[in-house]
Amino acid sequence: MRGLLVVNPVATTTTERVRDVLATALAADVALETVVTKGRGHGLELGARARELGIDVVIVLGGDGTVNEIVNGLVESGPAGEGPALAVVPGGSTNVFARALGYSASPVEATGELLAALREGRSRQVSVGRARYGDQTRYFTFCLGMGLDADVVAAVERRRDKGRRSTAGLFLRCATAELVRRVGRSGPAISITAAGGILGGVATGRAAPDGDAADGDARDTEAGGAAGTGETGGAAVDHSEPGAQGREPVEVSLAIVCNTRPWTYLNNRPVAACPEASFDTGLDLVGLRRARLSSVLRTGLQMLGDEPTPRGRNVVTLHDAAAVTLRADQPVAVQMDGEVLGNFELVELTDHPRALRVIA
Repeated sequence: MRGLLVVNPVATTTTERVRDVLATALAADVALETVVTKGRGHGLELGARARELGIDVVIVLGGDGTVNEIVNGLVESGPAGEGPALAVVPGGSTNVFARALGYSASPVEATGELLAALREGRSRQVSVGRARYGDQTRYFTFCLGMGLDADVVAAVERRRDKGRRSTAGLFLRCATAELVRRVGRSGPAISITAAGGILGGVATGRAAPDGDAADGDARDTEAGGAAGTGETGGAAVDHSEPGAQGREPVEVSLAIVCNTRPWTYLNNRPVAACPEASFDTGLDLVGLRRARLSSVLRTGLQMLGDEPTPRGRNVVTLHDAAAVTLRADQPVAVQMDGEVLGNFELVELTDHPRALRVIA
């Protein structure tokens, strides 16, 4: 088996010792080449190169940002679900994707789990999401946020650039500061439209946007259906054709789209923004109509519960959608897999099932 070990040397918990232990442990089972990333964007190049060279498995020692780049290189450069498998050993601060696949947060323990999976031949196909924003297209593994969520990520990144260590405490302080900064201000209006899925507890259905179904990767949906108001998560959107029944898309001031559960972690505590999200279904979403301090705190506590269920009149939810469009009334911060993309007014998302093979 040919393997490529990609190491991000500046990831939060990546050390030379961990790298050497991992490489030594893999040597008995994998003909391994080790490459250290040189900066932002290098992982994208390495993922594409691994497919071109016929590598069997790409092992990433790094955080979610490095994983995202490798995934984009793997998925963008060839047919969905083919090419090298991906394995992840946690090396970042939160490591959502690796932990969502079932790996331990400890890189040493995760190395043992990876070796067992390789020897037993365990792998699975998982979905990824694709986002179109501005003139760019990019895949995400576990989440995309628009509004407050992305503003908090941006605030954390600014502090990390100044040498602060990324911790749950830093995230909470930045979230609190962003909420306080919004007191007395009206937030952005982000409209949500969706194809397929259940929004606010009501089934919807509309064909995916032109150009997505045609490429054979995006999930098919059945046409027809409409939406109303459900019991489990705020109000729903009318997904019939434009003009039918005269309904407008739902508006929120922040939106989080998830491809799996959880959305993130606070230390060892999973934060399930979309508790039904799964690599085996479409895209899920949670949104808040108003991002007030009291409502954000209430919803946040619901996400942290043993049986997390964001709910209330201020909450909008969506489950198992083939496509989601987020359109803001002004440029709004957008984050993907925990890294800020910039400010955009329009983000178009599609689900791509079984697009990536992972060792898990």
